[in-house]
Order: sequence, then C-alpha cells, then structure tokens
Amino acid sequence: MKTVLALYHKQIPPSLHFENHNPQIDFANSPFYVNTQLRDFQNNGTPYRAGVNSLGIGGTNAHLILEEAPAIAHINNEIERPKHLLTLSAKSKTALHELVQRYKQFLLNHPKTSLADLCFTANTGRVHFEHRLAVVADSIQQLRQNLSDIRVQSGQSNENRLNIAFLFTGQGAQYVGMGRQLYETQPTFRQTLDRCDEILRDYLEQPLLNVLYSSPDNKLDETAYTQPALFALEYALAELWQSWGIKPTYVMGHSVGEYVAACVAGVFSLEDGLKLIAERARLMQALPRDGEMVTVFASEAQVATVIQPYIQQVSIAAINGPESIVISGQHEAIATIKATLESQGIKTKPLSVSHAFHSPLIEPMLPAFSHIVGEVTLSSPQINLISNLTGELATAEITTSAYWCRHVTHPVKFAASMETLSKQGCDVFVEIGPKPALLGMGHQCLPEDMGVWLPSLRQGVDDWQQFLQSLGELYVRGATIDWTGFDRDYQRRRVALPTYPFQRQRYWLERPTARREMTVPAETKLHPLLDKKIPLPLLKETVFETYFHRDKLSFLADHLIYDKMVSSGASYISMILGAVELTFGTQGCVL
Repeated sequence: MKTVLALYHKQIPPSLHFENHNPQIDFANSPFYVNTQLRDFQNNGTPYRAGVNSLGIGGTNAHLILEEAPAIAHINNEIERPKHLLTLSAKSKTALHELVQRYKQFLLNHPKTSLADLCFTANTGRVHFEHRLAVVADSIQQLRQNLSDIRVQSGQSNENRLNIAFLFTGQGAQYVGMGRQLYETQPTFRQTLDRCDEILRDYLEQPLLNVLYSSPDNKLDETAYTQPALFALEYALAELWQSWGIKPTYVMGHSVGEYVAACVAGVFSLEDGLKLIAERARLMQALPRDGEMVTVFASEAQVATVIQPYIQQVSIAAINGPESIVISGQHEAIATIKATLESQGIKTKPLSVSHAFHSPLIEPMLPAFSHIVGEVTLSSPQINLISNLTGELATAEITTSAYWCRHVTHPVKFAASMETLSKQGCDVFVEIGPKPALLGMGHQCLPEDMGVWLPSLRQGVDDWQQFLQSLGELYVRGATIDWTGFDRDYQRRRVALPTYPFQRQRYWLERPTARREMTVPAETKLHPLLDKKIPLPLLKETVFETYFHRDKLSFLADHLIYDKMVSSGASYISMILGAVELTFGTQGCVL
C-alpha cells in the first residue's frame, strides 16, 4: 500500500531511522541509494514503476513490480442525454436519509464532478436495497437541490416481482416531433427508428423521418402516414424499455396499437408488422371520407339501443370504459344519433379522425387486406397478449388472417381488456406511445387505488424528463433495472462516491450479572472454593468444578488490577489443597 501511494502521489517517502549504511555495500559505485528524505518521483518520460520485495525467513522469495495506472482520458460523448437519473437505496429509512445527507455534502464539496459518471457509478456500483430513492437532474446543482426536495421519488420496494403491462397507444395520439429529443440523444432508440424508416421506404411516398420531424405539410395526420409512424415510434420505445431490463409480463394495444403489441410479442416480425400496418393504412386512406367517430358518455347498452335503427351505417367502434363508448359510421346517421342522445341528456364528443374506423364503412378494404395478411408469417405470441376483439388472452386465432380482418371492423374491447389485466395480477401499466391516452381510460376501468400508471412520453414535457420519471418510479417500486444497459450507449467511468452509512449497533452478548443456574447451595459445597467433584469414567484424573462470582465470593471485588477483578494466587493454592484433602485425606502433601 505504501508503494501504491507513492506511485499515486509521485513522491518517494524517506526510509525511517536510517543513519549509517552497511560498509560492505558499495553504494558509491552503484545506482542504488537509501532515500532519507521526501523527494519527487523521477520517471524520465516512462511510466512510473516501483518494486516491492519480499525475502522472508520462511523461504519467501518474491518481487512485485507496480506501474502507475493509465491516465484517465477525458470523455466527450458526441451524443449525450440532457438529463440523468440518480438512484440511492438502503436497508432502512434512517440509513437512506443519512445517505442522502452524505451525497448532498459530497456534491457541495465536489461541484465539478461529472453528473453522468456520478449517476453511472451509483446506479451500477451499489447493491440496491428495499428502501429506495430516485432523482432526475440535468446538473450537479439541480441534483443537490432535488435531493432536498420532499417530492423526490422515494419508497419501499415490493418484495414480489412486478407484473408490468405495456399498453400501446392507438391512432389520434400522434403529433409532429413526437420522440424527437430521444431520437437525437438516445442511440438505441435512434437505431430502431432508423431501421423502421428504412423498411417503410418501400411503402411510403415520403420517408418516415421526414414526416415525423421535418415535413412542412403535416403529412402525419394522414392515415397512410399516421399508422406506420405510431407503429415505428412505439416499437422503438418498447425496444428502449426492454434494453434497460424492463420486460412486460403482458402486452395490450388499442386498435392500431395491437399491431405493435403483437410484433413485440413475436406474432410477426418487424418487417411483416410494418408491411401490414403500412398496407392497412394505405387501403384505409383510399376509402371515401364520408364518416366520422364520436365518443358517447353512456353505457354500452344505452348506446346499442340508440344506434339499433342505423346498424347498417353505424356501429360501436370501441368500449373504452363503463360510460365511454365510441361510435363510428356515416355522417348523416351519426348526426341523427347525436341529436337523439343529446335529447336524452347524454353528452357526446366528436373525434378528429379522417375515416370512420371500426365501422361498416371500412369493409370494402377487407378482401385486399386479407390477401396481404396471407403473405406474412404469423406465430403464437411469446408474451401474454390481450386481444382487442375478445378482451381476453389471445388464442391461436390471432395467427389467422380472419382475426386481423375482423380486427379492422369490430369494436375495440378496451374496458374488458383492462379487467383481464387486473385479474391476471398486473399492477404496473406503462403506456408505450407519444402521450398518455390510455392511462386515464384504463384508470377509470379499475378500482380507484389500483395500479401504477406510467407514461413513456407526454406532449409538452421534455422527453427525458418524462421517461426518467417513469423509470425512477419503477425503480422505487422494486423493478430490477439493467443499469449497465441503461448507459450502454454512452462512455462512462467510475468515480469515488460516498459509502454506505452503516447503522452502528452493538450486538455483543453481555455476560449476565449472576448465573443462578450454576450456583451450588452452601450446605452442599465440598470446600469454600470448590463446588463439586465431577466423575469422568474415561479419564484417570480427578476433576473439580467451581464458579467464581463476586455475588458469592465478595473478596473478589477487593482484588483489582487496572479496575478488573483478578483471582489471587492464594485462591488457587487454597483450591489445590482442598482438592488434595478431598482426594487423599488429611495426610500431608507437597506442592
């Protein structure tokens, strides 16, 4: 250790207590000398090296050469995320509080520490205990301030494995620039989106990335581009979550979102999934725009009764909640139905869509779409997938062309799907989409206090801020996160950080003040200093046993050495003489 410190400080310490050298050693004509004062280490342009010699009397003959560690190169990531997540944990609330205080003091004393390296070291280099805390920050100063904020995400992790459901958003949630910050600063997300863009070049007139981030004519709201864009974005988000170790137990999508859920579950490949969604969108885009969609705030039974006379023109498109039903169909029929509903005091809300999806108006595209589905390979899901058509776990039916054709026109049973997820024990719902469109609806389908609802992105909120907040919430609830994977796309290095605040407690077993179970009544004692004689058949020796304690031998308290009781030599002599008398009688003996 002394040599390591010498290399670290680049100084050679003096040899202590050296006065004169052995005259048999000719130091004057050798390169060797005894260092008698602190001096700088000279290296002449080569790495600093030092030797540790061990020639032991027991035969050790070893020599170890140490070399200075390589200089730490400055890390400058070309792509870097603007915000970082620090996680801390401890085995108790008290220890976690003390750890936070240590970090606050560390940040005050080391304001120039790299925030990225600090978070990387804390996240990957520490054991994660049950009492946890997560903080999002973009600078050392903000991190120190946030550590003082009572709104920091903290809690006690669940011992049981989290059942996470990925909810994939449907059409209508898109907006220009969705996920742009992630695309610019997260290589895994960028690579996945670039791959989708490359695949879609065979199906779209304009490149996907242009539509998402640089199109001046807002093509994103055209169905032909909306559906492929949502698929690509959501698939990239799902890949990013999973690269960080967040794996879903269940997947479920709303309408278009089910295509992404099915792709993530392994029903079809990314190439086939993008082909299906692009051709589906193209066929829908070519249909006449003579329909509309409206949300009705009433029960399914009420809505079904009102639309019954118009069943050939209008249908229920989605059942999003107990009193949130979407109807879809021809303009004229929808207008008449709206008037009837309003006359009954039932509120409605029109949806901004290009076509009447999930209605009879979409049926003309089915023959062509069925042919396209027949060209792709469909497999059974490898992850539990909740079906929009049934609201239950998907069966082998999902691998048929007929299923995906019915999926185009039949209603989305979202409320039933949420109930199924609840029955399956899902307790965490992560929305995979550009904004949290499903979380609010899903929350209304389940009891008030049930579930943790986490968005991936939120329009108007910094991408990384929202993503890391949700990741932090998963962490404090006990999710196992691949922190190495979290920083795999960036160069990081370990830095020295505060250590764990062990809660110092004394666990030494105190000796009892009296041991009554070993006390022998005075009338049965063999001798004042001998309690009993122990017969041992396997030994020739005679053994006596006694127990000394000041409670029964008060003179012990008078014989102290450095405030410690010590039995006097006279006591031992007395015990020996007593044992001899009890063994050999009253005849004399010699010690």
